[in-house]
Amino acid sequence: MAFVSVYLGLGSNLGDRRKNIERALELLDEGFGCHYTALSRLIETKAWGFKGDKFLNACVLYRIYRKGTPEEQGHEILALCKDIERALGRDDAPEFDADGKRIYHNRTMDIDILFYGKEYIDTEDLTVPHPLIAERDFVKIPLAEIAKPSLRAAFPEYFM
Repeated sequence: MAFVSVYLGLGSNLGDRRKNIERALELLDEGFGCHYTALSRLIETKAWGFKGDKFLNACVLYRIYRKGTPEEQGHEILALCKDIERALGRDDAPEFDADGKRIYHNRTMDIDILFYGKEYIDTEDLTVPHPLIAERDFVKIPLAEIAKPSLRAAFPEYFM
């Protein structure tokens, strides 16, 4: 059976931010049925896209069994991430302004799928690689700590 590398970005700016991330990692381990392969250090950053409390952010790598199509498994991972966010107290639904631009808020937990192997996924509710990586130092800095050379080679535009 083949494996796929899944990179996730985690962030929290409400409550005990460190515990929120630690608990999210425990729940991700349970959901994936394995322990993560690599974890960046935690970094503190300003809120991005809105005025709010500072975030703790990290990136994590899981090597999981590839099953189904990238779109199918990508949506399973997305559902797991959303379930964990809700379990940790996130209760806001995505909001958009009149121009269709996302409105961001404080949150106990945010988990983004950054990469699914070297695949591109583009569906109505999931885009991978995450389209805003290049704009977000709170992702680029921890991601650079754990990114494998094969990921850097496949997506050099995210590692400049």
